[in-house]
Amino acid sequence: MASLNVGSLGEYIREQRRSAQYSLRQLAEVAGVSNPYLSQIERGLRKPSAEILQQIAKALRISAETLYVQAGILEERDGAEPGLRAAILADPLINERQKQALLSVYEAFLKENQAARPAEPA
Repeated sequence: MASLNVGSLGEYIREQRRSAQYSLRQLAEVAGVSNPYLSQIERGLRKPSAEILQQIAKALRISAETLYVQAGILEERDGAEPGLRAAILADPLINERQKQALLSVYEAFLKENQAARPAEPA
């Protein structure tokens, strides 16, 4: 999985907030997070969970996948559906530890299948 780049995520959220003409307080209220917490995310001091990213994305009217990619949770795909990873990360019925465990198993299966494929002729 990609690494988290908290600073650029915060900058991206700040840009999106300004484009949507929200003040920090307005976005915090609409997204259902505290004003200080959102401020810390924007300044790169806090690593938000997938659920918080989803709430912020909904408030900004952008896709949660966009924020997941910015956060390094998902790798960018060329126009593909968010897929299984996004569904797992967005599921409110399981906690962060469980989500990471599911994603680890999924990644292991993908690597196993990739290794088992015959080499393509050149």
